[in-house]
Amino acid sequence: MLRRKPTRLELKMDDTEEFESIKKELENRKRQREEVSCPSGGGASDGEPHPLRADVINERIGFKPTPKMAAPPTFFGNL
Repeated sequence: MLRRKPTRLELKMDDTEEFESIKKELENRKRQREEVSCPSGGGASDGEPHPLRADVINERIGFKPTPKMAAPPTFFGNL
């Protein structure tokens, strides 16, 4: 296998400025989403409880758990 020298990366001022501007944009978007999603700050003020994590997952994958019917025990010798 051929060995080569490590690649050298140089950080320029333009790169840092671009990073900072993108970071600020993302923070602003996140802040706006938070303000829109819960304007009153309560979140659960409408009286609806938050669903359990398992319920959310089951709904997403389409799993509908149904409880098994309680049946009397069956014995193979009794026919």
